[in-house]
Amino acid sequence: MAHGSAALSDAELLAVLLGSGVRGKDAITLGRELLMQAGGLNALLARQDGDIRASGLGPAKRARIAAALELARRSLAEQLVEQPSLRNPRDSGDYLSARLRHLPYEVFACLFLDNRHRVLAFEELFRGTVDGASVHPREVVRACLKHNAAAVIFAHNHPSGVAEPSSADQAITRELGQALRLIGVRVLDHLVIGREAPVSMAARGLL
Repeated sequence: MAHGSAALSDAELLAVLLGSGVRGKDAITLGRELLMQAGGLNALLARQDGDIRASGLGPAKRARIAAALELARRSLAEQLVEQPSLRNPRDSGDYLSARLRHLPYEVFACLFLDNRHRVLAFEELFRGTVDGASVHPREVVRACLKHNAAAVIFAHNHPSGVAEPSSADQAITRELGQALRLIGVRVLDHLVIGREAPVSMAARGLL
C-alpha cells in the first residue's frame, strides 16, 4: 500500500493473489514456484486453467490465479480491439503470443479484421499435435464469411519454441491467400509464435 503494486516482484504480486501459502511454503515461495514451473510470467499468462500447478496449490488458489490470468488476457484483447487499426506485426503480436506461445500442441488461429484493419474477432480454427495442425482452406473461408472479414492475420505456434516459418507454413499461407482472394479477403500477415518475439512472414517477404 505504501509503494504501489508496481514496486512488487512477479512472485510478490502472485502472493497477493494467493492470499496465503501452504504447509511449508509462504505465499511468495509459492508464487516463485509457479513462475519457475511455467518458465516465467509470459509463460504463465499463456497457461490454460488446468495447467496452473504447484505443489500444495489447491483448487481455490488455482481458480484465483486462473481468473487473474484471464483478466490479463482480456485486457490485451481489449487493447487490440480498441486500436483505430492494426499497422504492424507488433500491434497484434503481444496478444497472439499470450494466447498461443506455450501451448504444448500446435494451434492455427486467425484475427478477423474489417476494411479499416480493426479487429472483429479472434478464433482458434485448428488444433493439432506437436507435429503440426491440418489447416483446411474451406473452413478458413467459412470463418471469414461468418465474421464478414475484409482482411485476416493468421497465427500459429511452434511448440518447439523456434519461431522459424517452415516450407509447409509458407505453402499453406499461399494456399489460403489464393482461396481468400476469391472472396475478396486480404491476408495481411502470418505470425509464427515461438519462445521469443513472433516472426512476421509479411516482414520476411514470404506472403
